Amino acid sequence: MAGVAPLQNVNRVVLGQPAPPPQPQQSIADRQAVLHESLHAPIGLEDRLEGGDEPFHLRQGLAITVLRDLRRGRWVIQDEIDLHGLNREQARHLVASFLQTCLHQGKRCVRIVHGKGLGSPQKQSILRQLVRGWLAQRQEVLAYCQAKPQDGGEGALLVLLRSPKQNGAA
Repeated sequence: MAGVAPLQNVNRVVLGQPAPPPQPQQSIADRQAVLHESLHAPIGLEDRLEGGDEPFHLRQGLAITVLRDLRRGRWVIQDEIDLHGLNREQARHLVASFLQTCLHQGKRCVRIVHGKGLGSPQKQSILRQLVRGWLAQRQEVLAYCQAKPQDGGEGALLVLLRSPKQNGAA
């Protein structure tokens, strides 16, 4: 180590602040395209014939295509909660806090698993009816429908939430 001298501070790169996190531009564009098509696409015969006895809710003033796209799985499920084993008060608080968290995080499509009521007295799901009523009263809920069989069927709901921009305005 004899004769070794430290390097001078010239010709070194000075790093600034770290780069901002990447933005999922394609994902954002896809969501906007789906919403635009849902709101402005013409309603065809297939859309009018689609639908059954399953529960659904669509905020007044929205096109039926919003509900159609939710039923068909065009929205990616971004989060979910499971209400199994909760009483009505616990479930109500969990649903409210879950929706607020999802709105804060910018999540648009979520699944709420309320169960089919197989463990309830008389095999009827009490939470199923309650959750539907709670969701219909919430301004941030644009639409909901019964989940597909592989996503929980009659024991779950798919819920479409307002975008963060709409939440601030409402």
